[in-house]
Amino acid sequence: MYWFVSSAEYRLDRGFLRFLAQIAVVTSTASSEDRRLFSQIIVVFTSIANYELFKLFGVSGALMDIEGGGYHGFESPVKGLQQNSFKAILTLAYQSFGVVYGDLSTSPLYVYRSTFSQKWQLHEDDTEILGVLSFIFYTLTLIPVMKYIFIVLSADDNGEGGTFALYSLLCRHAKLSMLPNQQTIDKELSTYKLDQDVMDNKCSKFKIFLEKHKNGRTALLIVVLLGTSMVIGDGILTPAISVLSAVSGIEVAAPNLHDHVIDLIACIVLVGLFALQHFGTRKVAFMFAPIVLAWLFCISSIGIYNIFRWNPHVFCALSPYYMYNYLSKMGTAGWASLGGILLSITGTEAMFADLGHFSRSSIKVAFTCVVYPSLVLAYMGQAAYLSKHHGDIQMSFYKSIPRAVFWPVFVVATLASVVGSQAVISATFSVIRQCSALGCFPRVKVVHTSKNIYGQVYIPEINWILLILCLAITIGFRDTILIGHAYGIAVITVMFVTTCLMSLVIVVVWQRSILFALCFLVFFGSIELLYISAALVKVPEGGWVPLVLSFIFMAIMYVWHYGTKKKYEFDVQNKVSMKWLLALGPSLGIVRVPGIGLIYTELVTGVPPIFSHFVTNLPAFHEVLVFVCIKSVPVPYVPPQERFLIGRIGPKEYRMYRCILRYGYKDVRKDDDDFENQLILSIGEFIQSGAAQSKIPSTNEGSDDAKMAVVGTTAGSGMNLIVSDLEDMEQFSYGTPGCKSFSVPSLQDLLEIESPHLGRKKRVKFELPKSPDVDPDIRDELRELIDAREAGIAYIIGHSYVQAKKSSSLLKKFAVDVVYSFLRRNCRGSAVALSIPHICLIEVGMIYYV
Repeated sequence: MYWFVSSAEYRLDRGFLRFLAQIAVVTSTASSEDRRLFSQIIVVFTSIANYELFKLFGVSGALMDIEGGGYHGFESPVKGLQQNSFKAILTLAYQSFGVVYGDLSTSPLYVYRSTFSQKWQLHEDDTEILGVLSFIFYTLTLIPVMKYIFIVLSADDNGEGGTFALYSLLCRHAKLSMLPNQQTIDKELSTYKLDQDVMDNKCSKFKIFLEKHKNGRTALLIVVLLGTSMVIGDGILTPAISVLSAVSGIEVAAPNLHDHVIDLIACIVLVGLFALQHFGTRKVAFMFAPIVLAWLFCISSIGIYNIFRWNPHVFCALSPYYMYNYLSKMGTAGWASLGGILLSITGTEAMFADLGHFSRSSIKVAFTCVVYPSLVLAYMGQAAYLSKHHGDIQMSFYKSIPRAVFWPVFVVATLASVVGSQAVISATFSVIRQCSALGCFPRVKVVHTSKNIYGQVYIPEINWILLILCLAITIGFRDTILIGHAYGIAVITVMFVTTCLMSLVIVVVWQRSILFALCFLVFFGSIELLYISAALVKVPEGGWVPLVLSFIFMAIMYVWHYGTKKKYEFDVQNKVSMKWLLALGPSLGIVRVPGIGLIYTELVTGVPPIFSHFVTNLPAFHEVLVFVCIKSVPVPYVPPQERFLIGRIGPKEYRMYRCILRYGYKDVRKDDDDFENQLILSIGEFIQSGAAQSKIPSTNEGSDDAKMAVVGTTAGSGMNLIVSDLEDMEQFSYGTPGCKSFSVPSLQDLLEIESPHLGRKKRVKFELPKSPDVDPDIRDELRELIDAREAGIAYIIGHSYVQAKKSSSLLKKFAVDVVYSFLRRNCRGSAVALSIPHICLIEVGMIYYV
């Protein structure tokens, strides 16, 4: 669903902002001086917002995606506009407020409270307050602005950002990938672009050093998994601290309210937030950007009011001298308080992680022109208020709000915290899906919440796990200070992982000097390590939570990856010899029955051992065999026309084919894909192409890659697709219609009776080309393919039992026999994940000793 922006919608937004201004003017609870000053500030900001944000966005017919809050990769939100045009940049910048900046913009709710958690006796010269403000200002300037805006955002992977984007870049430019089934032909993908510049000698030696050491590749994977596990931890901690901080503002208006009531309200909001996840965000996402903009407008206006009302001299904190003065006077206590200051940059990583949803220019414009100045004004305003009200530190944000606008700001704060939490939860779903695609997370059910927006997903199991853990933290801690200690460690760890990966990207991908990469690593890494050291002091006071959660998730991801890799290595070592296969002859020494057998395997070359295991126990197989491999490649997306790789196994008479489906780490295989028909169509194109006409059988198993052909980009093959109603049959045609066609097998009817919830699948028929120019051998092979398709399709997958060898260590036996086996038994089955109908499924049991 899309929203065409017009003046009517933005008149509604302007009316909402003016409503806040009217509240401040008409109220009678505030003094006349406060009323006059605050109303003037709001009028000025309303005029600026109306002109700069809304008038420029109000392009009639500008296409805007109201589901932009979904946090996942989707189609370009601006169609018909150039991505680098001024209007397109402003439109994308407007949308980014609801997706990217919800978490970062709500940090003023809890930063000062977490920083002054030790309840110090503040000095009259405001050393502590000005020192903390100076730290906040330079932290916001150095990390989000200098590191992310000017440097990290440039390290995109085909427009995508995030931890996996950096890892993908490194894996493509150096042999660092831990994915086992990579092929040389993958480098021909249009999204697999590499820099062709000549690499510096020192950079080349450094690259060779990384590629040579297997432990280095393993360490790199562990670092990536650490960052990923911390992102999952953010998905648990962000809703807890954001919602609880927003709801706790009720204490200011109702000081006699019991703490349990506040906890109950926060839990109700959290349950409602997670319960609505399966609906997706399409019905409410159009409100995300206006809510965050209204929130930024509120905190900046209140900040300006407090600066002029209480202490205009807080601007002197922009001098770095106050940071030195703060640490010199406070000593160890001041260093420990940095764990609260780092919460001012929570959500910064989202600017890079969500880069693929928008554009680099739009992210820069939104942050530097709106978010950054609004946050600086908000923190300055709170500091100005605290300089005159030392006793209000624990509720500094809500205490600093003029009473005339308290309740409207409270409502907007609660909505903004929900928006920020929604974005982080959706990001967690996206990251877990990417981990699963790269073989680093057990298979889970992925539900697409939008038919129009590609990539919006919901994972039920993860959603309820996040809810349970989030409620446990909210009820267990019942204090934003303790949750903030945990939250800070998770946030800064993700940033440090990005710094480490970015330093490698500078050398390996950008091919800059090692000295430049070391400067980047030392400068930003030292700042982040300073904050990490301060955050680790809080481990006994809640900081242990992200460490425990990250250890659990890292263990799950690494054990799953290790078991999957060992299982693949077993298949490679025990695959069927091609010489043995050729010695059997075209019949393979077994009975060839009508139909097509789809054998699912992770091998990209050779014949998997489940084939020999099957024919040994049941000496019969289908007349057409297709070995299907669904694999991931280190790119974000694979164009549909480049997805299918088709090849032949053995001579033509064997009628054995290989089909490799390639997906990027952000690609999603939809359940409604017409896979079987597309597969038959692709094999038909392959048969007609010149790549399939090699009549010399090869006994070299490694030469299969050279015979693989990308099917989908061939022009002039004489094929077309005609879609019609069920009664008229949907037709896949080879050449001109009119030849003899074959009826659809009755197995389809049995499937519809067996599984009525799947609905009736569209029926198809294939027709042979009538042209006399077609080679007779090609015609015979196509006819056999069509006859086999009409006879029915069977799906053969391995039902594996993985066990550690008897000579393995106790740690390996525990990891494989206990942890990996438990994950395999409780994750989503292969047949379900591949949408294989149960009535057509054949499972071949095998034991893997790894």
